[in-house]
Amino acid sequence: MMKAVRTDRELECPEIDAGLLARGVELVTLPDGISEEALMREVADADLLLMCYTPVTARVIAAAPKLKGIVKYGVGIDAIDIPAAIARGIPVVNVPEYAEETVAEGAFALMIALAKRLPEMGRAVQSEGWVWPAQRWLGRDIAGATLGLVGTGKIGRSMARMAGQGFRARVLGYDPHVDAATMAAAGIEKIDDLHDMLRQCDLVSLHSVLNDATRHIIGRAELACLRPDAILVNVSRGALIDEAALVEAVLAGRLGGVGLDVYSQEPLARSGHPLSPLFGRDDVILFPHLTFFTVEAMRRLSDDTLARCFEILDGRPVQIRSHDPRLRAQTHNVAFA
Repeated sequence: MMKAVRTDRELECPEIDAGLLARGVELVTLPDGISEEALMREVADADLLLMCYTPVTARVIAAAPKLKGIVKYGVGIDAIDIPAAIARGIPVVNVPEYAEETVAEGAFALMIALAKRLPEMGRAVQSEGWVWPAQRWLGRDIAGATLGLVGTGKIGRSMARMAGQGFRARVLGYDPHVDAATMAAAGIEKIDDLHDMLRQCDLVSLHSVLNDATRHIIGRAELACLRPDAILVNVSRGALIDEAALVEAVLAGRLGGVGLDVYSQEPLARSGHPLSPLFGRDDVILFPHLTFFTVEAMRRLSDDTLARCFEILDGRPVQIRSHDPRLRAQTHNVAFA
């Protein structure tokens, strides 16, 4: 009997679990926050490792002599030591396409909720029964506003379509890796200087990959470029923002609103976390990294994850659909879609 280990069982994936069990695979699920040593013990006789957030280090990979593949049931692969896996000839695969529209919808939902003051107004009605049109409740239109996108890949372009075609916003884009013609076809005006773009924006949404060049791409200098009523949304990677600088800007009243679904340190906590000072604020929405979590997206995730798992367990080349160069560097038992 083959054995699969799935980490981060708090993210419930009943279809994935049922599909593996139906294939006669012994399945072990492990909690978020499991120690490296405990994970090493569990993978010692495992054929397959599925992970979402738990780090898969070189030591974990070295402790798994039978391991045939590592499947990230999600998109981001920063927590996997891919060079260590490549050195062992262990294919690593993610599921990059299951929630592109879904996450863009989530980003737009955060943006429009902040612009219309939906959370604070809803709480006031719940507690008081009614509110009158006082200045504190004044919302803002998306139509006619300028939205700046940091990163214009598939999710960013979906966001551009929603804001531009759907709400008649002006959409600007900063992305050194996408040319002006490609952006223009998506309704985005390419801006080559990030600071120049930020100075023009009423709304900013981050949709970039995380690497050495983009880590803290929104820092103190960039936050200082934003208008004091600008709204900032991040559903991509927490470390794209210098979170200490963000807290300073919010507490100083230098932003109109912040919507976050991703954080450098997860999970959040009401105390003892770098972002704890943002709890309880009317101008901040803190979402628990779940903009991807819809019925439709989870169905796609389950189907694609199982397909990749079965390819690995059957000894077939695993389909790599991501264009991430770290995954494209693989040569053992992979096929590129």
